[in-house]
Amino acid sequence: MEEGPYKYIRDGNGKINRVIRIGTRKSQLARIQTDSVAATIKELYPGVNLEIIAMSTIGDTILDTALSKIGEKSLFTKELENAMERNEVDLVVHSLKDLPTTLPPGFTIGAVLKRENPHDAVVLHPKNAGQTLDTLPEKSVIGTSSLRRAAQLMKRFPHLEFKDIRGNLNSRLKKLDETEDFSAIILAAAGLKRMGWESRISLILGPEDCMYAVGQGALAVEVRAKDQDLLEMISVLHDPETVLHCIAERALLRQLEGGCSVPIAVNTDIKESQLNMTGAVYSLDGSDSLEETMQTSITADNKPSDEEDGESAQYVGVTATKIPSSALEAAERLGIDLGNLLLSKGAKEILTVAREENDAR
Repeated sequence: MEEGPYKYIRDGNGKINRVIRIGTRKSQLARIQTDSVAATIKELYPGVNLEIIAMSTIGDTILDTALSKIGEKSLFTKELENAMERNEVDLVVHSLKDLPTTLPPGFTIGAVLKRENPHDAVVLHPKNAGQTLDTLPEKSVIGTSSLRRAAQLMKRFPHLEFKDIRGNLNSRLKKLDETEDFSAIILAAAGLKRMGWESRISLILGPEDCMYAVGQGALAVEVRAKDQDLLEMISVLHDPETVLHCIAERALLRQLEGGCSVPIAVNTDIKESQLNMTGAVYSLDGSDSLEETMQTSITADNKPSDEEDGESAQYVGVTATKIPSSALEAAERLGIDLGNLLLSKGAKEILTVAREENDAR
């Protein structure tokens, strides 16, 4: 039964319970990710009723064009957010790297789960087993749908050629295995692991070869900002270290006004209460680049994050009331400061040229 914006069911004892509807993309990986989040919620709240609703997004339906050319910031999120706005779903599970740094009004990221390996993986064509990117023959073609990966790898491995490859993980692996078009493809290690395909990973690319995308490897749960009961419920899913990493990364991306149409990469870690972040921007071919590193102390003052007008304070779209506000503010400030440092050294010019060249291709 529906009452107001919510859905309810009557159990065998006649008791009426609310159903929490979770929105997801239809792809196999999205379903696996959403099912894992739903299972965690069910484990923490055994009495809760969950319903998963899958739908297609723009990014799922346009498969013949590079993501960076489509020019839409919310390729994999818009339809899901529209459904949440219409009260057809209550929560949405996303790959955090798909979520723009500025969310539509009324929405927030209520949980950022523990990050899987954020690095990129090389998957070699079976005929190239045992090779590395260094040892592949001259002009070997590497498939990647990411400007960020291509720019860094062109710079690091100038003997290789890079070609766009679209589709979900299944179809990209099929293109690799069943044609001779690619010597290898580059994919996020996290997705391969979640799909149970770790055995396909030939090697993991470290930051010296290829830094990762903002938010890569982390799952996010988006919710209506006014749904304080749901925000409270899912806040226990937050992994504090991942939250701080991703707030810093998202603040950098927002400061640089970047998206998937420009090559921006990061590497973050926390050591001894210090949050360290390296950020970099690249021209499309990697020949022009800027890289800087900064750090900040994230020692907690144990003061919970603030509330504004009845809604909790957001940090680059993230609400995390159980994490000390001093740590959240320090992470966001680190991203802003690193972005400003890169801008002061010419990042805007590099990214403007990259955007123009990408548009012209």
